[in-house]
Order: sequence, then structure tokens, then C-alpha cells
Amino acid sequence: MLVYLHGFNSSPASHKARLLEQRLEAMGRAAEFSCPALPDRPARAIALVDAELARVPAQEVTLVGSSLGGYYATHLAEKFGVRAVLVNPAIRPYDGLRAYVGPQRNLYTAERYDLTQQHLDELRAIDVPQPTRMERYYLMVTTGDEVLDYRASVAKYAGAKQLIVDGSDHGFADFADYLDSVLAFAGIA
Repeated sequence: MLVYLHGFNSSPASHKARLLEQRLEAMGRAAEFSCPALPDRPARAIALVDAELARVPAQEVTLVGSSLGGYYATHLAEKFGVRAVLVNPAIRPYDGLRAYVGPQRNLYTAERYDLTQQHLDELRAIDVPQPTRMERYYLMVTTGDEVLDYRASVAKYAGAKQLIVDGSDHGFADFADYLDSVLAFAGIA
């Protein structure tokens, strides 16, 4: 099972989620894909995915987390012992999102909410300072990420399988070129 965790103010309609879903559909394995619509509150987002992961044997799960979803995926990989593909993951979103406290609008759903200190506190509460068992992680970063410094991810996930793409952007515009490596890591190829 491949569980895609979208990023901040994103949704299951994100480009990377759709690419993965379409590839699995083409392989006749659509039932092995999940992309929950994550609530804006981190504690609720984690609870939602916790409930889904509790129903599936860990060896059958690979999380694919993009940006904030990568931060969530790290917490969940440590908790459940599952594999995780991290795409331009957020490393310290409780600091990085501080500048965005206030009114927000989801880019895909147009849902409005207020990002508050409580959101940041919930993010800090699930921080994983140093991931363990690095063989269960696959880090995919782009040097052209205009939102996050890819070098922080490379350092935090030293010892993990790593793909560093020269250029590109935070959205990982050329993600389609690397779908096979994601599926291979997940044991789906």
C-alpha cells in the first residue's frame, strides 16, 4: 500500500499524488493507493493517518510525503516502522511556518482557516530529531527548491537512500521522471 501525504495547503489533487495514483491505476493496482485529505491541524492529520496505518501490516506500507507531508511521514515511519519516501521534506515546520501564522487558504480546496501557534505547537510535538533505521527512508530533494534548503534534508537523512536532483523546484516539477524509483523502493515495481 502506498499512502501519499500532501503538503501544507495542498490536497489529494496535488500533481505528485495524481501521478502516483495514475501509475498504480495503469498497473491494475489502484486499490493499493491512498491519499487522505489531511486536515490543517497537525494533530488531526496524524490521527487520521494513524487510524489508516493501524489497519495494514507495516511491511505492506510505504508513505510518500511531500514537504509538510514528508515531516508527517517521518513521524509515522518511526511510530509504525514503515518505509517512507520523502520529497523535499520540511525539517522544522514549526519554525518555517511561523511567518505564515494568520489567515490561510488551501490552494486546491479554497478552504479557509487560521494558522495559529497551536498548529506550530502540534508540529513541534511530533518532531523526530534524528530518524532511526535509515534504510527505510528514501530522500528525494531538488537543489532548486525555493522554499526549503535541500541541504538540511540531506544532512538529517544521512545514511538513507538519497536522490538529489540538480535544479527543479519545491514542487519537484520533474517528479514523473522518478516514479519508477519510488515504486521500486515501495516494492511495487
